[in-house]
Amino acid sequence: MTEAMVRISQVRKSFGSHEVLRGISLDVPERGVVCVVGPSGSGKSTLLRCVNRLETITAGRIWVDGELIGYRELDGRGSRRRGLCLLKPAELCKQRESIGMVFQRFHLFPHRTALENVMEGPVTVQRVNRVDAERLARRLLDRVGLADRADYYPAQLSGGQQQRVAIARSLAMSPKLMLFDEPTSALDPELVQEVLTVMRDLAADGMTMMVVTHEMGFAREVADHLVFIDGGVIVEQGPPREVLGNPRHERTRAFLGQVV
Repeated sequence: MTEAMVRISQVRKSFGSHEVLRGISLDVPERGVVCVVGPSGSGKSTLLRCVNRLETITAGRIWVDGELIGYRELDGRGSRRRGLCLLKPAELCKQRESIGMVFQRFHLFPHRTALENVMEGPVTVQRVNRVDAERLARRLLDRVGLADRADYYPAQLSGGQQQRVAIARSLAMSPKLMLFDEPTSALDPELVQEVLTVMRDLAADGMTMMVVTHEMGFAREVADHLVFIDGGVIVEQGPPREVLGNPRHERTRAFLGQVV
């Protein structure tokens, strides 16, 4: 593993008077897989949403591939003091192109086929011509095991198949980083493994990934680093087998006793 693809420094996030993230610092190495676990309401999903600026942080800094996310540093020349200014919407959209995100719910366009869903980003955002976009989309659907479902609409697909289309749709933008927010939590148990298999393959291919999950088996087998968050702070982190097999903190032990 090499230098950090993601650098999170003292990030805080509040919703009104409620502070959800309370000074999170974390590095995700390039080609690394970091799994984030913790109880509901601990701040896991909020942290992920802050990385691609779906949520605006209250304090701190986040960099992806060396680029400050959501802001521009002011250089302090003249009368302006050193600080930050918000990126314009078009600049922020450009940053998000390199960060793929897969949610609990699939958010596919119901009136478009699997193929059309995967083509949408390259065609409308990156202005790729439709012939090349279709070629890419078919290749990605094959990669997630759905080459034979290209012309199916979301309502004709199982939940696991819809989630795999969602993964292919994110990959179509050629992201540097993939964020997964509990991607199997909305699936029936028998469909979970087909999605985790695709994620394992992505990790094996060297995709940098941050994964919020309750799938401890996946975290143990695939992740390079495991982070346990509770109350908006990192309680414990380290190699997955070490954290899961011999947690040091009582809060970690209590949590794992309920989910493992």
